[in-house]
Amino acid sequence: MAPPLSRRSVLRAAALAAATPAPAQAAVGTAAAAGGASAVPAAWTAVPFGLGDVSLGAGLFADKRELMLGHARGYDIDRLLQVFRANAGLPTGDAVAPGGWEGLDGEANGNLRGHYTGHFLTMLAQALASTGERVFAERIGTAVGALTEVRAALRADPVVRSVPGRFGGAVENGRGSHQYVDLPAGVLGGASAITLAAWVKPVHDDAWARVLDFGDDITRYLYLATRTANGVPRFAVTTGGAGAEQGIDGTAALPLDRWSHLAVTVADGTGTLYVDGTAVGRNTAMTLTPAALGTLAHHWLGRSHYPADPVLAGALGGFDVWSRALDPAEVAALGAAGPADTPAGRGDLVSYAFDETGGSRIADASGRGLTATLRRTWGGPSHPGFLAAYPETQFIELESMTGSDYTRVWAPYYTAHKILRGLLDAHAATGDARALDLASGMGDWMHARLSALPSATLQRMWGIFSSGEFGGVVEAVCDLHAVTGDPRHLELARLFDLDRLIDACAADVDTLDGLHANQHIPIFTGLVRLYDATGERRYLTAARNFWGMVVPGRVYANGGTSTGEFWKAAGVIAGTIGPTTAETCCAYNMLKLSRALFLHEQNPAYMDYYERTLYNQVLGSKRDLADAEKPLVTYFIGLGPGHARDFTPKQGTTCCEGTGMESATKYQDSVYFARPDGSALYVNLYSPSTLRWAATGVTLTQTTGYPREQGSTLTFGGADAAFELRLRVPGWAGAGFRVTVNGRAVPGSPTPGSYFGVSRTWRAGDVVRVDVPFLLRVERTLDDPSLQALFHGPVHLVARGSATEYPRFGLYRFAALSGDLLPGFSPVPGRPLHLSLDGTEFAPFYEGTTDPSHAYFRRAEPVVVFGGLDSGVANPARADGTSLLDEVWSAAPFATGAALVARVRSTVTAWVSAGLLTAADGEKVVATAERATYQP
Repeated sequence: MAPPLSRRSVLRAAALAAATPAPAQAAVGTAAAAGGASAVPAAWTAVPFGLGDVSLGAGLFADKRELMLGHARGYDIDRLLQVFRANAGLPTGDAVAPGGWEGLDGEANGNLRGHYTGHFLTMLAQALASTGERVFAERIGTAVGALTEVRAALRADPVVRSVPGRFGGAVENGRGSHQYVDLPAGVLGGASAITLAAWVKPVHDDAWARVLDFGDDITRYLYLATRTANGVPRFAVTTGGAGAEQGIDGTAALPLDRWSHLAVTVADGTGTLYVDGTAVGRNTAMTLTPAALGTLAHHWLGRSHYPADPVLAGALGGFDVWSRALDPAEVAALGAAGPADTPAGRGDLVSYAFDETGGSRIADASGRGLTATLRRTWGGPSHPGFLAAYPETQFIELESMTGSDYTRVWAPYYTAHKILRGLLDAHAATGDARALDLASGMGDWMHARLSALPSATLQRMWGIFSSGEFGGVVEAVCDLHAVTGDPRHLELARLFDLDRLIDACAADVDTLDGLHANQHIPIFTGLVRLYDATGERRYLTAARNFWGMVVPGRVYANGGTSTGEFWKAAGVIAGTIGPTTAETCCAYNMLKLSRALFLHEQNPAYMDYYERTLYNQVLGSKRDLADAEKPLVTYFIGLGPGHARDFTPKQGTTCCEGTGMESATKYQDSVYFARPDGSALYVNLYSPSTLRWAATGVTLTQTTGYPREQGSTLTFGGADAAFELRLRVPGWAGAGFRVTVNGRAVPGSPTPGSYFGVSRTWRAGDVVRVDVPFLLRVERTLDDPSLQALFHGPVHLVARGSATEYPRFGLYRFAALSGDLLPGFSPVPGRPLHLSLDGTEFAPFYEGTTDPSHAYFRRAEPVVVFGGLDSGVANPARADGTSLLDEVWSAAPFATGAALVARVRSTVTAWVSAGLLTAADGEKVVATAERATYQP
């Protein structure tokens, strides 16, 4: 472990919590880290603390974080930078691009590559702010330095990368660089007989990568490919497109990472293909010659006229063209020496030795002066601020797309957002001006592109599934504007308005059914920030209403949302459960939105949801295993019966693994909030932690084993200060929520789902004890009350087991007067929060294991039982599924056993009158309730 940075260095990151200002009376925030001025938004009625102001104590969160910090310390950051360097034509060394979405061979050919680096930068920034470890600052510096070099290279013409060739030099074009050699017109010289020869060293088995392609389009051309779909080299010439090609195929694949000599001769109706001096294919019916093609528009080495074909990845070590067909002996000699040292001599039409060690020009040694130029297939950026790990073509193509095709264009502005966000966080954490310069440049570039487009084009773009997804770019751009003050950046943020969605939500019209969940959730966090910057109420109203459309109607027991990445109709929970529920990114973004809304109105429901999702889905999405190579985070968490979590989804490096890295390094970001004037401190989460409230000089330390402990102890230190301590009373809390100060009970009747305030002048040594009684309870799915989830306090308990059907349990038989179902379960020795029922073990959802489990179970209460006594009476039910026992226990808690019996008697009377229960059976039920013994 690297030594910690000084406290002064860490304070640079005080505003890092979601890149929003930290609380203080003075101006603080990301702009402060840059030396600028940025006040707390006037609309905020609560302000957060920076990650550096809140340190985690020993416990569940610290243990989970340490697993991710090991990944942050150990992963080779040059692997992440590989795709950026390759795109810019820079050397990548021995770095191997990450798999999955970050590599060229992953899903959709890596069209999302670069996003993961942004996530990683944010993780490093948060880790630095939280721990002060120097290694994280060093890694940020490495990444920012490399990205600065990448942007500079993208701005300039591509430069020859010289490597040793088979004889002399060679030019290398790395995979992903999109570089090729552009030859001038006249290369073929109108010859009717010809020989083309090249040394080539391919590094990837791409089909249809070209050694050369001379032509006008996909109708008239000649080409030499390193391998066809069948894996062999091919030469072809045509004036009528692919169907009219006259070709020659080789017999074996060219080896990778090894030099091969290719030659083609065409004369007198016969074409011959040579590999390493040996003829491997012949066509004696070739009526077409270069002369028949006439004047061609393009002469390319390494690039195809078919846009979908890959650019040649590897090296070219010499290219020559002769205006005659060399004989077999001459061709064979070319495989043993450079052309100048063979009987054939250098090509008389063109001869490139590729001995250049820099620049973009490649000399012709034929004597004809046909100097070639190294180019990119996509030219160059439209603006000097462009920064990406792939060409700007995805952004350009999106502007004319009318439908989704992520194999062509996959959320380029989403990727831009992640990179921008990572750079902003890097700047806030370290003060590195280069990071802010890169971020500002990206903002300038996006503004230059998007501000030139008609509003109708923007609306169409942002409405396209997947391809038009832009993630949290609005939030990031608003944060950029808060630092730079550049009005173009605020204008840019508004260019992402998807009006039909904003207007519907502002009018409280639910149009979410069928929408891609994670494409839309972060939009609303951005709208909250836009409201802060503009005061336009429509934005905040839309975000608040949207939150209410998701919670609770589209939320599963663990706090997750979406099925197969999409939303269904509100209230359909049981009907959407399957193997692809609860996408991890959705949870991450719903927490960000809940937090953003809390800054404007301190509705306890936001933090009830936050606690549910943090303690269950977010913690449970991280595997409890150290791994420097992988973050080990779920993509989906299937909530169907017997699901085992997949912590290495989709080959790695997905959006969810990225947000999982971020979540695991900011667990403390919503434990405490303060009023802007310092008159109140909110304690939202009962988590072992220490707050350093700089504006007041107060420190507050929470000591707790929560959620294994049902409460927390808060100890004050530092300066004296008068303010109200506002303690969240969870919505699930049972009777008995109690607060003491220095051992004396604070009077009042705390209400679940509210805040309990304690006002006084706090002094060092004051001790507040909060007791939060947990009940073991169930939550019913909205569309099927018999399908239920089990909770102990905030913790969702899952039944371990690999069965593919929902298990069935009855729970009322030993229920306590409080309504607590715990008496019917047995604790598992040595395993906190593990319970056993009828041979089935229940475990906390937050445990990151691969054990198959059941997030839901089927409730089965076939007979009426009280206190373990069986009445012998079947448990009747109404048409809506509500049983007699459900109605009895819905009135819990009961002060005494007599109160419970009275409830039983009144319920039985009503059910008998309704014809749902016979009088005789009713008497048995009441008698059983009277005889039973109950726990409090």
